[in-house]
Amino acid sequence: MRVFRGLRLYPGITGAIVALVAVLLLRAAGEGGVARWVATAYVGAFIVWTLVGMVRDVLRGHVGLDVLAVVAMVATLAVREYVAALIIVLMLSGGRALEDFAGRRAKRDLTALLDRSPRVAHVLRPPGASRAEELEDIAVDDVAIGYVLLVRPGEIVPVDGVLLGDGGTFDESSLTGESLPVTRGVGEEALSGAVNGTRAVRIRAVRRSADSQYQQIVALVRAAEESRAPVVRLADRFAVPFTAVALVLAGAAWTISGDPTRFAEVLVLATPCPLLIAAPVAFLGGLSRAARSGVIIKSGTVIEQLARLRSAAFDKTGTLTQGRPDLVAVRPAAGFADDELLRLAASAEQYSSHVFAGSIRRAATERGLDLLTATDAAEVATNGVTAVVEGRTVVVGKPAYVASIAPDTSQVALGPGEAAAYVAVDGRFAGAVVLADDARPESPAVVSWLRENGIEHITMLTGDARPTAESIAREVGIDDVHAELLPPEKVRLAAELRPRPVMMVGDGVNDAPVLAASDVGVAMGAKGATAAGEAAGVVLLVDSLAKVVDAVSIGRHTLRVALTAIWIGIGLSVGLMLVAMTGAIPAVAGALVQELVDLATILYALRALGGPPSGLAVGDVRAPSAGARLDRSLRR
Repeated sequence: MRVFRGLRLYPGITGAIVALVAVLLLRAAGEGGVARWVATAYVGAFIVWTLVGMVRDVLRGHVGLDVLAVVAMVATLAVREYVAALIIVLMLSGGRALEDFAGRRAKRDLTALLDRSPRVAHVLRPPGASRAEELEDIAVDDVAIGYVLLVRPGEIVPVDGVLLGDGGTFDESSLTGESLPVTRGVGEEALSGAVNGTRAVRIRAVRRSADSQYQQIVALVRAAEESRAPVVRLADRFAVPFTAVALVLAGAAWTISGDPTRFAEVLVLATPCPLLIAAPVAFLGGLSRAARSGVIIKSGTVIEQLARLRSAAFDKTGTLTQGRPDLVAVRPAAGFADDELLRLAASAEQYSSHVFAGSIRRAATERGLDLLTATDAAEVATNGVTAVVEGRTVVVGKPAYVASIAPDTSQVALGPGEAAAYVAVDGRFAGAVVLADDARPESPAVVSWLRENGIEHITMLTGDARPTAESIAREVGIDDVHAELLPPEKVRLAAELRPRPVMMVGDGVNDAPVLAASDVGVAMGAKGATAAGEAAGVVLLVDSLAKVVDAVSIGRHTLRVALTAIWIGIGLSVGLMLVAMTGAIPAVAGALVQELVDLATILYALRALGGPPSGLAVGDVRAPSAGARLDRSLRR
């Protein structure tokens, strides 16, 4: 049944098989003339169809390798090797089928994510006439924020939500790559795409389907799956010289032997299937392997750039650091108390998306301070936030921004790795809230791996204060630091960075411009930084900087496999053409042998699904020093 289904899916193969069988039967019946005309008609139609496709490609600016196949078919018909011509048609049609099969194999991890996308949600409706809750199945896209959903054992969480009642255990491997189940308690967030454990749980939706974690991942995967990798361009780099060599060898064989049949015998071994198939399969395999590792690479172009990287730039907060600063001290100016300053700052920071805002709010809540509602609030991206709280205008942000509003602003002393959010109230400097954000434990190992593996220039581009930036840079091993930058300055510095290509790694909304402007933008997308994820070419689904190493390693391995597969195809084809110049390989045998060359290159290209580990061992990842943690705890 599968054979018949395949013949229906690929009519070119079916037609070639039918024509070949008919020609062989006619020849056996002594109707050689009729057989030749049947073969000529079918192959001629296939040549016309191929030429139409070539013209369309040329109009799109793409000049490929199909010219070799056309010349080979015309040559075999011209010397009456029409059985060989039919085998070439069958080989080209079969090559497309092999490409589809290998492509499905290479994309299986990408398509698995798409196939698992939840489509139905079980909504618990408020009781009506009866006292029992009513359960209704609705489309995932119709789930609104606040809906209470039931997730049965083994089902996929349809939207992001917080757990109600008892907690649960979830398999988040499709989101994070972590194979072990995780336990979430009441009030913790269950991410869409996670698989529920052995007990039913209830969640309250906190995001609509389109905004939920899994749907964002699915959108990224779909973009990666539909993108045109540079594999066509990669093969085209070899198209002109390979075509020229093949025609020269075929012409030389004809000239030396004086037999035009020799021209056809050489060209049937120069058909371009290895170049047209092997490279796309390798790149699809690389995309699939990356998705399995928790890294979404959006296109083959990005894979090629990752493989050739020579420079890397990192944001600081949330990228090189953990992005969860802890309160170190509250330093009020004259006339303000500690709790008053922290309460006002936290109330204003309710309206900010900066990573420090969440830490300041958390610190105020832990001290038992009630946050106040603002009557008016506005945020100036990367600078700070202004809010009217109980009739008082509160400004929280960078020192320069606060100083432009409160001229009496004075700098506060900061220790290594510390940063400060400055506060002004009614145009008067009110003090500063000092926080410390530890470097990620894996950051030094990542920087070291990149430097040891050919990344010549590593720099930090951050909007934070220079003392804080330099402290973290020393800790992770970066010598070149650019601090107190605005987004346009980051873009300019990234554009000036040499040597190229350049990779920029960031996580926040303010990193989106520089991620988009870099040769390769890498977004720490595990925390849902949508703007950064959309602008980047690579999105890390796991909240670990070590995945940068995985991305670079996979890119290099994939490109190496693609190029090797191409050279295997070229080497085997040229070697066989040299043998065919002597007349040792008849046209029919040559066409059959070329199919084996196709198979060899495809099998090699599938090696992109595996590959060596990145080389970043778990033991290389170290935690912050005990001394640093103790020092900060004493300063609280």
